Amino acid sequence: MSEFNLQSIQEAEDRIKSFIHRTAILKSDSINDIAEAKIFFKCENFQKIGAFKMRGALNAIMQLSEKEKSNGVVTHSSGNHAQAVALAAKMAGIKAYIVMPNTAPKIKVKGVESYGGIIHFCEPTLEARESNMEKIQKAKNCTFIPPFNHKDVILGQATAAKELLEDSEESYDYILCPVGGGGLLAGTALAVKYLSPNTKVIAAEPEGANDAFRSFKAKKKLNNEKVNTICDGLLTNLGDLNYEIMMKLVNDVITVSDDQIIEAMRLIWERMKIIIEPSCAVPLAVVLNNRELFKGKKVGIILSGGNVDLDTFFAALKT
Repeated sequence: MSEFNLQSIQEAEDRIKSFIHRTAILKSDSINDIAEAKIFFKCENFQKIGAFKMRGALNAIMQLSEKEKSNGVVTHSSGNHAQAVALAAKMAGIKAYIVMPNTAPKIKVKGVESYGGIIHFCEPTLEARESNMEKIQKAKNCTFIPPFNHKDVILGQATAAKELLEDSEESYDYILCPVGGGGLLAGTALAVKYLSPNTKVIAAEPEGANDAFRSFKAKKKLNNEKVNTICDGLLTNLGDLNYEIMMKLVNDVITVSDDQIIEAMRLIWERMKIIIEPSCAVPLAVVLNNRELFKGKKVGIILSGGNVDLDTFFAALKT
């Protein structure tokens, strides 16, 4: 982990800060009363493309050589990383080839299209995503921008927690973020290590895609054979580099059910009047369902994204 330090996080922030939003930190007295804790929400649902993923994609793409840029970039993603790579590539004036599963939420497909990403659909399996990406990479000689298992991506994601720590006068007891592939978790853990070492980092994960939880407890990397959760942004397995950082710097991984996630999501919609996606609600669900751990504590939560498929949502209301 020698390539990670406070200077490298600062360099990532300097590189991308003119192209992203320094997102707001919000509080809700009513949610604090319910949780019996003092919670600060870092609103990455207000970020460009509606998610924190913009930070890592931009940091990686901005460091490509002119030769690499001329051939474009490629990635595979179910949504938010796809949109981030498409927009970051557009900002850099280069092509972005995006492999997406044919089950990807429509709002995220539309987002990629609106940013000029060239979409290639595939079957909804990791094998299909990776094989299609590799074919495009070989044919176009373009650079792969991984969704999470990449130094520059992790450093870009670390800037969200850095802002959370710097923009609040509070000294946090805990910082929580969701975990899928682990880019945001690894970046958060690194930022906390260098800027607030007494703060504990908790990874929040759905029970139906709990490879990080099982890996953390077993002290070896375990993948999901099957996943079953509404959190479409957290379906992927933890990356190797992300696992390594998690085991060294994260204090715990806590899982919650889909029902608990839905309740937390609804609470934020109702009490804070902001839109978040299911993956984003997992940390609050962890706090609400582990009150004894967080009671009376100061808690930072990174709201990872707000890209909800409203067509599906409103269609459900009519049934």
